Amino acid sequence: MSRRVPQVLTRMSLALMLSLSLGVASVAAATPLPSGEVTVGQTVIEPAYDLATGTLVYLSTPRHAVVHPNFAKNVAPIYLPMYPVGAAVGTLNCEDVPVENCPDHGALVASIAAGANPTVYGNGVVGHDHLVGIASTGGDFNVLWIPVLVLFNTPGAVTHVTTLRQLHALELAGAVTEIPLPPATFHCSVVSAAAYAQGTPFR
Repeated sequence: MSRRVPQVLTRMSLALMLSLSLGVASVAAATPLPSGEVTVGQTVIEPAYDLATGTLVYLSTPRHAVVHPNFAKNVAPIYLPMYPVGAAVGTLNCEDVPVENCPDHGALVASIAAGANPTVYGNGVVGHDHLVGIASTGGDFNVLWIPVLVLFNTPGAVTHVTTLRQLHALELAGAVTEIPLPPATFHCSVVSAAAYAQGTPFR
């Protein structure tokens, strides 16, 4: 057998592996990011970002949960970066246009952003993300969460934020204003992507 045959076979194998890996990468890249709330039984599940890593997680909230009266001592922040219409930030955890897909809070937080800074949000809000601390990655995790709106101070400051490091940099630069919403404190827990996939869109 010629020595060239094994070399040719090796090159063909490498080429095949490369084409397969590129094919997998292109399929993964084409997979849309999750957006919007879904319901499973009496719970609402929504996507969020682990603020330590910027990876996706999923939060589950009972539909009729009662907030404990001592919530002020047992809460962690959930940051909601708000993005104005026209922002080039891709798919968001919750989107207000063209259709509201987080109906239990999307329109409310959008109206707060528009009222607080009409210079940036006067033409509307395209949507927002959720940034939360996850215990397994060293984040500030609690069962009770206080929403903190993150508003960009100028149109030029708008950038997609998925980690606490990015948020801190914006805070230090004076590029954002944070608005805590204690009355909106809610109860939630982390669930799997499979649980989210089993849900039906929340209407």
